[in-house]
Amino acid sequence: MEAGEPILAPDRMSDVAISVLANPARALTFDVVVRDARGESRHRVTLPAEDAARWAKLGAEPSRCVEAAMRFLLDREPKESILGAFDTRVIRRYFPEFDETFPGYLVSPGGAPGRGA
Repeated sequence: MEAGEPILAPDRMSDVAISVLANPARALTFDVVVRDARGESRHRVTLPAEDAARWAKLGAEPSRCVEAAMRFLLDREPKESILGAFDTRVIRRYFPEFDETFPGYLVSPGGAPGRGA
């Protein structure tokens, strides 16, 4: 999967697309656009090096980790409620189940864990 390729989020497959583009000025920082019928939201997401290394063990590229983190969040809140700029570590503060459920988002493109694309 190429960075920046639109990804359809779970449960809203027909109306949500996520674009993830690496920020060339900052390592492991990504510009994310979430689009749906109501418009778009923009986010700057930083993936800590330790998280990138942890999820790389599952074969996930950093951009894929960010896309999966956004799908995780979209399963729990509308795009307008997602912070405009954040480090993925902050997700754990709001959603303690993140570390347990996140690997399912990495291995299930286009859907939440246990759901088909």
